[in-house]
Amino acid sequence: MSNSITRPFFLFGLLVVMLSSLSPAQAALPDTTASGQPMPSLAPMLEKVTPAVVNIAIETRVRQARNPLMEDPFFRRFFNMPDQQQMPERRARAAGSGVIVDAKNGYVLTNAHVAKNADDIKVTLTDGRELSATLVGLDEEVDLAVLKLEKADNLTQIAIADSTKLRVGDYVVALGNPFGLGQTVTSGIVSALGRTGLGIEGYENFIQTDASINPGNSGGALVNLRGELVGINTAILAPAGGNVGIGFAIPTEMARNVMKQLIAHGEVRRGMLGVTIQDLTPELADAFGVKRKRGVVVTQVEPKSPADKAGLKTGDVVVAVDGRSVNRASDLRNKVGMSPVGEKVTLSVVRDGKQKDVSAVITESNQETSGGEALSDYLKGAKLRDLRKGELNYADSGVLVDNVENGSAAWHAGLRKGDVVINANRKDVETMKDLRAAVTDKKAPLLLRINRHGGVFFVVVR
Repeated sequence: MSNSITRPFFLFGLLVVMLSSLSPAQAALPDTTASGQPMPSLAPMLEKVTPAVVNIAIETRVRQARNPLMEDPFFRRFFNMPDQQQMPERRARAAGSGVIVDAKNGYVLTNAHVAKNADDIKVTLTDGRELSATLVGLDEEVDLAVLKLEKADNLTQIAIADSTKLRVGDYVVALGNPFGLGQTVTSGIVSALGRTGLGIEGYENFIQTDASINPGNSGGALVNLRGELVGINTAILAPAGGNVGIGFAIPTEMARNVMKQLIAHGEVRRGMLGVTIQDLTPELADAFGVKRKRGVVVTQVEPKSPADKAGLKTGDVVVAVDGRSVNRASDLRNKVGMSPVGEKVTLSVVRDGKQKDVSAVITESNQETSGGEALSDYLKGAKLRDLRKGELNYADSGVLVDNVENGSAAWHAGLRKGDVVINANRKDVETMKDLRAAVTDKKAPLLLRINRHGGVFFVVVR
């Protein structure tokens, strides 16, 4: 941060301390400092940025729970009760925030957990206009979604900065709609960069900030002092759900890539490198003759994979990707997961004490997905496939729920995209073949054991 920015904030803090000892009449703030310079204020920057930050109201129709007797067809006919499709629904409402990233086309970037399962989306602008929006696509692995405003004109979009230029200690401002109160501004600094391993999302590379982020801020903007977007507010870390000075935002480095794919395809098409990896430890560094104490060790290379074709070997230590240092397995996983299919990446590896560069092309997985209805009537609407080794950081094997159609039988049964089936009808499941063997009757209820982002639980599907 330059001295031209730091000094006004110091002067402002000093002035506030001096004025606190004065009476209310004496303490009226002047328009300029003692040297005649304008008083420091975020107001000019915010006047340009706030029109690009919107409030989002979500409405979801949820079928009301009913008595188990309602499952009995004879009982329903005897008492002339409606079928399941005719059961009354209640409306669930939620609020969040979003950022206009393309004024011409009306695209709004927000969190996936704000927009998913929405039946009706209303967006309110700072000028009071309320517009309808449709969901373009979402990616729950990164927790981002793109909305499109209908019949929108005279919109203001935000400038997007390169989040890789952020440094710990940089000033940032969070804008959003906390607790549904309306647009609110809070300020702070970048507390940490590259936060991973929190178990919040599938791919994590968070900006941590002490700018107050509360429920409803989700999807809002984290901006620098130039009013440029550096992150999308996504989560807080607090036992009671309130702000305690630890908030997280998805950096624009990740958001920009996901946004482009959602707009182009309606989904994120992730590729594969074909390696299993682990963090480099000091002991492993000595064993592999690596002077660096941080990096990623290749523990397995899948045959005929992009990694295999590039010449990667078991025992290679990856220290950089495209010239950027790799310190943890999550760094490499994020890079591959955020790279579109067909992109060429250069890996710097240490082998036998010598460093060399190899190039690999990220390719689409050749594993096919199959519809759940082929296995069970209760899995209709789910897309299932074998889990690849190293694909997820919370599961090594099982059957991945690759997608779930909103409102489908599988969705109502509680299955969600990213779930991993590890047991079916009390039989362990590692592949689709195992799952088919465990489900012998398409019309019978299922007892599934699910791994959801590291949490394991049973689900009865009927």
